[in-house]
Amino acid sequence: MSSKMGLGITALLILNGNSRNGADADIEEGLAALENAGITLIQKNSGSTEETTKLIDEHRNLVQLVILGGGDGTISSAAPALYKHQLTFAILPLGTANDLARSLGIPNNLSDAFQTIIDNHRGKINLGVINGHYFFNVAHIGLGVTVTHELTPEVKKKWGVFSYLKAVFSAFKHNKPFHVTIVANQKTYKLRSIQLAVGNGRYYGGGNVIDEKSEIDDGRLCLYSLPPSGFWELLTRAHLLRYGRHREMENTFTLFAQRIEIKTKRPKEIHADGEPVSKTPAVFEVIPEALEVIRPLPIPD
Repeated sequence: MSSKMGLGITALLILNGNSRNGADADIEEGLAALENAGITLIQKNSGSTEETTKLIDEHRNLVQLVILGGGDGTISSAAPALYKHQLTFAILPLGTANDLARSLGIPNNLSDAFQTIIDNHRGKINLGVINGHYFFNVAHIGLGVTVTHELTPEVKKKWGVFSYLKAVFSAFKHNKPFHVTIVANQKTYKLRSIQLAVGNGRYYGGGNVIDEKSEIDDGRLCLYSLPPSGFWELLTRAHLLRYGRHREMENTFTLFAQRIEIKTKRPKEIHADGEPVSKTPAVFEVIPEALEVIRPLPIPD
């Protein structure tokens, strides 16, 4: 791991020891490399959203960077405080899925992730908002919410990167279709759905793509809705779902917008970045270039 001397910044490092790889990850070499590169570290542990928010609030005037070590839930929990104080952040991917890191092109290998921080290339990204709640990756109504309920810590520990597929199989047996009204781009759409997702980032659920044209810095939200389907029917189209090619599936609805209103006949639970955040009716919005993050240089086309 190479170093670049003289960055001369102070960073708040928040580690979530409850994340899948957080408790036993060997990060000492990486931390030494950060210090060697001129980054003074204030290291703290957090096990809750409240702790994370408090730590960022308390250190907001002492640091120029917040480094978050954990999974997508850890990073999402920091979003309100990061946005409020306009603090640049960086990621050490220590979770199960690490979908935000994936959207940003941050390597899953910890040594390379530390090197990304040392390289100090910065870029602006969108922030999604649901009824006042911030999110980075994707929000779900329907099947995705049921999947989250099935994705218990025990399942994550036992199944690892395959835990999402295990949860989908279990969730499908308990999920029911619902009626939804969508208002976006000055048009109204009425649908029946088993799964509706609104994405700010590109990846969710351990590497699934919300849409092949979606990026976390494109200033727009992406929505898809799946019509009522059988499990085996969806399974045969899993490759299309995996790589964000939803529009190739018959009767699947997709759109891009900066503001989306969603109503259902009965209130439906909404989960974002793996956590319950609100219920329908809901307004989804995007804040373009909301936050600055350390990420690798984009690979030229």
